[in-house]
Amino acid sequence: MNATLVADRRDHPAREEKAGSLTGALSLFRFALRRDRVRIPAWALGVGGMAGYFAAVIPLAYPDQAALQTRANIMKDPSGALLTGPGYGLENYTFGAMVTNEILGMLAVAAALMSIFLITRHTRAEEESGRAELIRAGVVGRRAPLAAAILTLLTANAAIGATLAAGLLGSGLAFPDTLAVSAGMALVGLVFGGVAAVTAQLSEHSRTASGMAGAALALAFLLRGIGDSQSVGGSALSWFSPIAWAQQTRAFTDLRWWPLLLCLSLFAVLLTVAVVLTAHRDFGAGLLPARSGRGSARASLVHPVGLILRMERGSIAGWSVGLVAFAVLTGSMGEGIVESFEAQPQLAAVFGQGAGGDVLRATLASFTAYFAMAVAVYAVISVNRLRAEEADGRTGAILAASVSRPRWLLSSLLVTTLGSTVMLLLIGIGLGTGAGMSVGDPALAADFALAGLVYLPLVLGFAGLAALSYGILRGGTWWVWLILVSAIIVGLYGPLLNLPDAVADAEPFGLMPRVPAESLDPVPVTAAALAALLLIGAGAAAFRRRDLEAG
Repeated sequence: MNATLVADRRDHPAREEKAGSLTGALSLFRFALRRDRVRIPAWALGVGGMAGYFAAVIPLAYPDQAALQTRANIMKDPSGALLTGPGYGLENYTFGAMVTNEILGMLAVAAALMSIFLITRHTRAEEESGRAELIRAGVVGRRAPLAAAILTLLTANAAIGATLAAGLLGSGLAFPDTLAVSAGMALVGLVFGGVAAVTAQLSEHSRTASGMAGAALALAFLLRGIGDSQSVGGSALSWFSPIAWAQQTRAFTDLRWWPLLLCLSLFAVLLTVAVVLTAHRDFGAGLLPARSGRGSARASLVHPVGLILRMERGSIAGWSVGLVAFAVLTGSMGEGIVESFEAQPQLAAVFGQGAGGDVLRATLASFTAYFAMAVAVYAVISVNRLRAEEADGRTGAILAASVSRPRWLLSSLLVTTLGSTVMLLLIGIGLGTGAGMSVGDPALAADFALAGLVYLPLVLGFAGLAALSYGILRGGTWWVWLILVSAIIVGLYGPLLNLPDAVADAEPFGLMPRVPAESLDPVPVTAAALAALLLIGAGAAAFRRRDLEAG
């Protein structure tokens, strides 16, 4: 194919001259919007809806100024700032200040993730799959795909900023400060979209490009956390993080716009670097040299489990490191949690009864459930990778050998189980270790070491739903995500929304026993395990009966 394309271009010098510009960028931009007509609105509505949701539930949790000041006391603690923000306006804490300090950082991370996935999807992934080469066979400039991706990035972040502004303005917050918060979050998304544009030039694989950009995002969050925990309002270290720049606008406290210029400047620099690098690499290749493979495959790669584990090891390691880091940081807030609940018993009722260590264990057990929700997200994503393998034709090649369909599907689910088990173990150890260091109780690490495994059958139940969806194939996985996201929303915010008992009682994560705060009840755990086995069996049976997608 490459030789044909080269010969064709030599026969058409006018085409080659035109293709050296941004020719076709607007057409590719319209096509990208067509492809992402569901993704972009979903991200925008999700982030904006989350902001509106917080606007509705925070007054329920903090109904008066005394309650807000109790929350402000947590923010004064270094562990509180580590996870949230710099801590402006703590002397007279308001809902607006809470948005800037505690919510903006989380929403900015969501916008950054969306931007990373969007850029790699429309640049490096297109080259890796070969589709970009077909497009470049026409009158399309070399930089047109990158330009179209950047235009899509601008559109997506503008949509997110608009929905966030609508959600906050609906709660009665001031317009200038709301505009600063929305612009800050959108600009953070642009910055990390620019990072992904650069990493897409460095690596020839989309997963590696996304991983490098994700590592930069994790580093930025860590720098902001450490910097903000060193002093109220942040320290010099905070200014090395674009996430901190958005929060340093001091919206709803002492508004200033100039930190947003740092985001704009960095985005312009990253975009320039990406454009320059595009001209210094071969089409389809990355600037970083690919590592030479082994002369012969390891024996483990002959078996489906070993092959899938080799493919998934990077994802498992990334998820594990991220979850255990956040678990330790969350557990380190243990002392602040105890002090807050002792000062405001009505908040303790959300997590458990009693005071002191009892409340701490009940709260950490609730946090274990929240982290298990993240592991369930990993499990669904892990199983859904089977769709990409089949669409690219690799599944057909594997099944043409001596590997049966049930064996291939069950091997993937076994790797998902191993990854989920490792993550749940690390989450429990991380929570217990962080809390033990905070309150001076080393026994907490041992108490919570196995607590996360209680949720393993439930996590595998969602993996079974994804396997059933894959076995059926028709209709995609939207209904799996709908069930999982609904369970997460009800599990996270149900106590604050005063939902009907029937809805709250049906939430699957709430059905699991909160070990070690309460004794282990084998009934829901066994029921979840049986449901997972039934779903996995149904998925394997459905996969045996359907035709494979064409590669």
